[in-house]
Amino acid sequence: MEKDRIKQAYLDFVLNEGRPPQSVFKLTQQLGIAEQEFYKLYANFESIERELWADFGRQAREAAATEPVWEGYGSREKLLAFYYTLLEILKQNRSYALMSLRRSLHRVPALTPQVLDDFRQDFERFVGDLLAAGRVSGEIANRPLVQEGYPRFFWQQALFVLGFFAKDDTVNFERTDAAVEKAVTLSFDLVGRNTLDSAVDFVRFLVGK
Repeated sequence: MEKDRIKQAYLDFVLNEGRPPQSVFKLTQQLGIAEQEFYKLYANFESIERELWADFGRQAREAAATEPVWEGYGSREKLLAFYYTLLEILKQNRSYALMSLRRSLHRVPALTPQVLDDFRQDFERFVGDLLAAGRVSGEIANRPLVQEGYPRFFWQQALFVLGFFAKDDTVNFERTDAAVEKAVTLSFDLVGRNTLDSAVDFVRFLVGK
Protein backbone atom coordinates (compact mmCIF):
# COMPACT_ATOMS: atom_id res chain seq x y z
CA MET A 1 0.00 0.00 0.00
CA GLU A 2 1.53 3.32 -1.13
CA LYS A 3 0.46 5.16 2.02
CA ASP A 4 2.26 2.72 4.30
CA ARG A 5 5.31 2.85 2.06
CA ILE A 6 5.49 6.64 2.25
CA LYS A 7 4.96 6.60 6.00
CA GLN A 8 7.69 4.01 6.55
CA ALA A 9 10.12 5.87 4.28
CA TYR A 10 9.51 9.08 6.23
CA LEU A 11 10.01 7.27 9.55
CA ASP A 12 13.23 5.63 8.32
CA PHE A 13 14.59 8.99 7.15
CA VAL A 14 13.84 10.69 10.48
CA LEU A 15 15.48 7.86 12.42
CA ASN A 16 18.58 7.84 10.21
CA GLU A 17 19.02 11.61 9.89
CA GLY A 18 17.50 12.87 13.14
CA ARG A 19 15.29 15.31 11.23
CA PRO A 20 12.53 15.30 8.59
CA PRO A 21 13.50 15.34 4.88
CA GLN A 22 14.26 18.77 3.43
CA SER A 23 11.30 18.53 1.10
CA VAL A 24 8.52 16.27 -0.14
CA PHE A 25 10.36 16.12 -3.47
CA LYS A 26 13.45 14.66 -1.80
CA LEU A 27 11.42 11.90 -0.16
CA THR A 28 9.39 11.01 -3.24
CA GLN A 29 12.55 11.00 -5.33
CA GLN A 30 14.05 8.49 -2.93
CA LEU A 31 10.90 6.36 -3.22
CA GLY A 32 10.80 6.62 -7.00
CA ILE A 33 7.29 8.08 -7.14
CA ALA A 34 5.87 11.35 -8.45
CA GLU A 35 5.54 14.17 -5.92
CA GLN A 36 1.83 14.45 -6.69
CA GLU A 37 1.34 10.88 -5.42
CA PHE A 38 2.44 12.07 -1.97
CA TYR A 39 -0.05 14.95 -1.94
CA LYS A 40 -2.90 12.63 -2.83
CA LEU A 41 -2.34 10.98 0.55
CA TYR A 42 -0.74 13.56 2.84
CA ALA A 43 -0.84 17.34 3.06
CA ASN A 44 2.65 17.59 4.53
CA PHE A 45 5.13 15.79 6.79
CA GLU A 46 3.25 16.94 9.90
CA SER A 47 0.20 14.96 8.79
CA ILE A 48 2.38 11.83 8.60
CA GLU A 49 3.57 12.40 12.17
CA ARG A 50 0.01 12.91 13.42
CA GLU A 51 -0.96 9.63 11.76
CA LEU A 52 2.01 7.79 13.28
CA TRP A 53 0.89 8.81 16.78
CA ALA A 54 -2.73 7.97 16.01
CA ASP A 55 -1.47 4.54 14.87
CA PHE A 56 0.31 4.04 18.21
CA GLY A 57 -2.91 4.77 20.09
CA ARG A 58 -5.07 2.60 17.84
CA GLN A 59 -2.64 -0.31 18.06
CA ALA A 60 -2.61 -0.02 21.87
CA ARG A 61 -6.41 -0.01 22.13
CA GLU A 62 -6.79 -2.94 19.75
CA ALA A 63 -4.04 -5.01 21.36
CA ALA A 64 -5.31 -4.40 24.91
CA ALA A 65 -8.86 -5.31 23.90
CA THR A 66 -7.76 -8.69 22.50
CA GLU A 67 -6.54 -9.88 25.90
CA PRO A 68 -8.85 -12.60 27.35
CA VAL A 69 -9.25 -10.67 30.61
CA TRP A 70 -10.35 -7.42 28.90
CA GLU A 71 -14.10 -8.00 29.11
CA GLY A 72 -13.84 -8.70 32.84
CA TYR A 73 -12.02 -5.44 33.51
CA GLY A 74 -13.61 -2.33 34.97
CA SER A 75 -12.89 1.10 33.51
CA ARG A 76 -9.83 1.67 35.71
CA GLU A 77 -8.22 -1.64 34.70
CA LYS A 78 -8.98 -1.01 31.01
CA LEU A 79 -7.27 2.36 31.09
CA LEU A 80 -4.27 0.84 32.86
CA ALA A 81 -4.12 -1.93 30.26
CA PHE A 82 -4.23 0.66 27.49
CA TYR A 83 -1.39 2.69 28.99
CA TYR A 84 0.83 -0.34 29.60
CA THR A 85 0.21 -1.60 26.07
CA LEU A 86 0.91 1.86 24.66
CA LEU A 87 4.18 2.03 26.57
CA GLU A 88 5.24 -1.33 25.10
CA ILE A 89 4.51 -0.01 21.61
CA LEU A 90 6.46 3.18 22.32
CA LYS A 91 9.38 1.11 23.63
CA GLN A 92 9.39 -0.81 20.35
CA ASN A 93 9.55 2.55 18.55
CA ARG A 94 11.52 4.36 21.22
CA SER A 95 13.99 6.21 18.98
CA TYR A 96 11.23 7.91 17.02
CA ALA A 97 8.84 8.30 19.98
CA LEU A 98 11.44 9.92 22.23
CA MET A 99 12.71 12.17 19.45
CA SER A 100 9.17 13.30 18.61
CA LEU A 101 8.10 13.85 22.23
CA ARG A 102 11.25 15.70 23.27
CA ARG A 103 10.92 17.95 20.24
CA SER A 104 7.29 18.86 20.86
CA LEU A 105 6.21 18.44 24.49
CA HIS A 106 8.53 21.00 26.10
CA ARG A 107 7.28 23.94 24.06
CA VAL A 108 4.09 24.85 25.95
CA PRO A 109 3.34 22.65 28.99
CA ALA A 110 -0.28 21.38 29.28
CA LEU A 111 -1.07 22.35 25.67
CA THR A 112 -1.39 19.59 23.10
CA PRO A 113 1.38 19.57 20.48
CA GLN A 114 0.00 19.47 16.95
CA VAL A 115 1.68 16.10 16.37
CA LEU A 116 -0.63 14.56 19.00
CA ASP A 117 -3.92 16.08 17.75
CA ASP A 118 -5.29 12.91 16.13
CA PHE A 119 -4.04 10.76 19.01
CA ARG A 120 -5.86 13.11 21.45
CA GLN A 121 -9.17 12.95 19.61
CA ASP A 122 -9.12 9.14 19.54
CA PHE A 123 -8.00 8.98 23.18
CA GLU A 124 -10.78 11.28 24.41
CA ARG A 125 -13.41 9.20 22.60
CA PHE A 126 -11.94 6.04 24.10
CA VAL A 127 -11.90 7.48 27.63
CA GLY A 128 -15.40 8.88 27.17
CA ASP A 129 -16.65 5.37 26.40
CA LEU A 130 -14.79 3.92 29.42
CA LEU A 131 -16.26 6.53 31.75
CA ALA A 132 -19.78 6.07 30.39
CA ALA A 133 -19.50 2.33 31.06
CA GLY A 134 -18.12 3.12 34.51
CA ARG A 135 -21.14 5.27 35.34
CA VAL A 136 -23.43 2.42 34.36
CA SER A 137 -21.54 -0.03 36.57
CA GLY A 138 -21.29 2.44 39.46
CA GLU A 139 -17.51 2.66 39.28
CA ILE A 140 -17.74 6.33 38.20
CA ALA A 141 -19.88 8.88 40.04
CA ASN A 142 -22.63 10.54 38.01
CA ARG A 143 -21.86 14.27 38.14
CA PRO A 144 -23.76 15.95 35.28
CA LEU A 145 -22.28 19.40 35.86
CA VAL A 146 -18.64 18.35 35.47
CA GLN A 147 -18.40 14.94 33.83
CA GLU A 148 -18.46 16.32 30.29
CA GLY A 149 -15.00 17.70 31.00
CA TYR A 150 -13.56 14.39 32.19
CA PRO A 151 -12.10 13.31 28.81
CA ARG A 152 -10.09 16.55 28.67
CA PHE A 153 -8.95 15.97 32.27
CA PHE A 154 -7.79 12.46 31.36
CA TRP A 155 -6.02 13.81 28.29
CA GLN A 156 -3.90 15.96 30.60
CA GLN A 157 -3.07 12.73 32.40
CA ALA A 158 -2.01 11.19 29.08
CA LEU A 159 0.25 14.19 28.39
CA PHE A 160 1.77 13.70 31.84
CA VAL A 161 2.45 10.02 31.08
CA LEU A 162 4.02 10.80 27.70
CA GLY A 163 6.13 13.57 29.22
CA PHE A 164 7.26 11.28 32.03
CA PHE A 165 8.18 8.60 29.49
CA ALA A 166 10.21 11.11 27.47
CA LYS A 167 12.28 12.06 30.54
CA ASP A 168 12.55 8.63 32.17
CA ASP A 169 16.12 7.31 32.25
CA THR A 170 15.47 4.18 34.31
CA VAL A 171 15.97 0.68 32.91
CA ASN A 172 13.04 -0.30 30.69
CA PHE A 173 11.20 2.87 31.79
CA GLU A 174 10.32 1.35 35.16
CA ARG A 175 9.48 4.70 36.75
CA THR A 176 7.01 5.42 33.95
CA ASP A 177 5.16 2.17 34.72
CA ALA A 178 4.91 3.24 38.39
CA ALA A 179 3.82 6.75 37.40
CA VAL A 180 1.01 5.34 35.24
CA GLU A 181 -0.38 3.26 38.10
CA LYS A 182 -0.31 6.18 40.54
CA ALA A 183 -1.82 8.63 38.03
CA VAL A 184 -4.67 6.31 37.06
CA THR A 185 -5.40 5.43 40.70
CA LEU A 186 -5.60 9.12 41.62
CA SER A 187 -7.81 10.03 38.68
CA PHE A 188 -10.30 7.25 39.37
CA ASP A 189 -10.35 8.16 43.04
CA LEU A 190 -11.38 11.65 41.94
CA VAL A 191 -14.09 10.58 39.48
CA GLY A 192 -15.36 7.67 41.58
CA ARG A 193 -17.92 7.96 44.35
CA ASN A 194 -16.52 9.61 47.46
CA THR A 195 -17.56 11.48 50.58
CA LEU A 196 -18.72 14.51 48.62
CA ASP A 197 -21.11 12.39 46.56
CA SER A 198 -22.54 10.85 49.73
CA ALA A 199 -23.04 14.33 51.17
CA VAL A 200 -24.83 15.52 48.01
CA ASP A 201 -27.07 12.46 48.07
CA PHE A 202 -27.92 13.15 51.72
CA VAL A 203 -28.79 16.80 50.99
CA ARG A 204 -30.99 15.72 48.08
CA PHE A 205 -32.72 13.26 50.38
CA LEU A 206 -33.37 15.97 52.97
CA VAL A 207 -34.61 18.47 50.39
CA GLY A 208 -36.84 15.87 48.79
CA LYS A 209 -38.26 14.94 52.14
